[in-house]
Amino acid sequence: MPDAESGASAGTSTIYRARRVLAIKPFRRLWGVTYLCSTADWLMLFGLAALANSMATNYTAANFAFSGVVFSSLLPGLIFAPIGGLLADRFDRRKVMVIADVVRFGLLLSVVLANSVWWLYAATFLINVAAIMWIPSKDAAVPNLLRRPSQVETAGQLGMVMTYGLSVLTGLGFLALVTGLKTGLHIPVPVSGDNGPIKLALIVACLLYLASAVTIATRIPELSLRDVHTVPKPEGVPEVKSESTAGLGSMLKDGARFIRSTPLVRGLLIGMTGAFAAGGAVIGSAQTYANSLGAGQSAFALLVIAVFAGLILGMFGAPKLAQRLPHDRLFGVAIVLAGIGLLLVALSPHLSVSLIAVAIVGACAGAAFLTGITIIGSQIEDSIRGRINALYQSLLKVVLAGSIAVVPLLVSLVAPRRVKVWGGPIIIDGTRPVMLGGALLALLFGVIAYRQMDSRHTEPILSDLRNAIRRRPRRVHGLLIAVEGTTATDTAEQASRLADWLRDGSRPVVLAADPALDETRLAQLITGASLSGTRALALAAAAVRADVVERDVRPALDAGSVVVMERFVDSPLAHLSAVAGLDVEEFEGLADWATGRVRPDITVLLDAEPGVSSNGRPKAPGDQWRVQHLLSEMAAADPDRYVVVDADGTEDEVGERVKTAVRAVLVGRLSGLAPAENKDEIA
Repeated sequence: MPDAESGASAGTSTIYRARRVLAIKPFRRLWGVTYLCSTADWLMLFGLAALANSMATNYTAANFAFSGVVFSSLLPGLIFAPIGGLLADRFDRRKVMVIADVVRFGLLLSVVLANSVWWLYAATFLINVAAIMWIPSKDAAVPNLLRRPSQVETAGQLGMVMTYGLSVLTGLGFLALVTGLKTGLHIPVPVSGDNGPIKLALIVACLLYLASAVTIATRIPELSLRDVHTVPKPEGVPEVKSESTAGLGSMLKDGARFIRSTPLVRGLLIGMTGAFAAGGAVIGSAQTYANSLGAGQSAFALLVIAVFAGLILGMFGAPKLAQRLPHDRLFGVAIVLAGIGLLLVALSPHLSVSLIAVAIVGACAGAAFLTGITIIGSQIEDSIRGRINALYQSLLKVVLAGSIAVVPLLVSLVAPRRVKVWGGPIIIDGTRPVMLGGALLALLFGVIAYRQMDSRHTEPILSDLRNAIRRRPRRVHGLLIAVEGTTATDTAEQASRLADWLRDGSRPVVLAADPALDETRLAQLITGASLSGTRALALAAAAVRADVVERDVRPALDAGSVVVMERFVDSPLAHLSAVAGLDVEEFEGLADWATGRVRPDITVLLDAEPGVSSNGRPKAPGDQWRVQHLLSEMAAADPDRYVVVDADGTEDEVGERVKTAVRAVLVGRLSGLAPAENKDEIA
């Protein structure tokens, strides 16, 4: 599992996290290199397509120009992607990237000089072979440049912004500028001939590749680093041979064996296969589907805008969701939701519905893609990461290309019919059943991926989804049980009894005392600072609580322990509110900040009549009625988290009620954690 973000970092903004990652000099330089190469890639793709169109000798060849260049660009990914991953794992990644950039520089320059159509397509193929060698090395090296594995997600976001944002604007903007100088403004360009502006753009792309090679060779030696962050090896996964001793054939077999024996990777690849197939169904039928809505050509443009807006939203929202939902669960859930969104697209009767549904599909696809990259970067060991990255990228190309090729044939099998929906005409054609099929495929593969990857089989997904909706941070492994009540004597005794009983269960148990009752530490803090006001005392108690949570509670939870803590938040909140006469919501914000929004999974509320404790000793009435009333209100507002236990009676009687109530909750929600009814059953 990846390391959990601390409470402070979990609440930081995307901009803050991006700044922290960009403060790492090697990564910042690689990000700049990504900008150079991605800009060159976009310039090359559209520049070569324009050049091929201009050099075409007939109408058919001109129509084939763009698709021919795109096909020549995709084909290497279908054939050579595994080789790129092997090179990334076997050789120095920095040297592989430098050689690939120099090769791209030379090949693209030869296209400009040769002025040959057949060489244009051949060189496009070879340039993208070099790109297939460059990309896995870059992706596999990124985690080694970061300070913590938890920064991989932010690094992935920055990479997406650069590759599909800034570089697209720069590349296409520059191409439009240089081609418009001669045709629109009639300004001469340095390169002569009818295709001078296009060749000038390609020469600039050549220089960008060369600049990338020089920068990588001289300014980013850290790209050669290996195994900077240790990734725990899952049980049952075979040992991967060292890249310095294994041959290419052996490494290929190691990669295949690793995928077969690692459910996380197997589920990742299965899920993305379904997602990419569904994406191909959308891309291949998008234009025809837009026409069927009866909104003209503008419908297609609006649908494209909606899906890209969704992609951006999904990629920026995924890290926030990952604070409350583990990556292995988020991945499968995102694909399933994308399938549901595509189902809505297929059944949509109107453009407005389609735009919303397409945006949902885009958001889920963006979240799934970024989550997949994050899993590879943070949970796959360095010696195999290049091959997994390459396979991930090749799946994208193979499945998308295959889907795009097959979908038009499937659409043509259904004759279009015009019907009226909501008073307006729409066309029901083959795009609808094709998208339905894509949706069902995404749903099926998403469920399979979820079941393969889920590392928390004993804990229901609904609890994580509730945390995501309520914007609570996720619990990585452990379980927190709080015992709340009106008096410290009762809560301390019952918390101790509950912890002793739970130690017969399947997990280690930690008993944490109420930090507010640590009289020595709290008294020293109050006396040393001469605090007397109610708010000041609340801040002091929150400081002590924050220290206990950070030092004891959170590490125990992350280690998978069951933590029992008396008077964790609710009882102190109720007492402070009763004493100060202030709104409890004011103290809730302070408690959330102090605990990093850690809240109990189960809260046991001892419901006793104020006045007499369970050991028979009288209690000072004071504000006890007010405290009990506030605690009852909290329990009524969140019944899923609270277990209310009748605390009137002896300590033994109350203890038995507490055990019975907690056992019922554990058996119902978290099977396997509740101790057996008696010692014989445990044995």
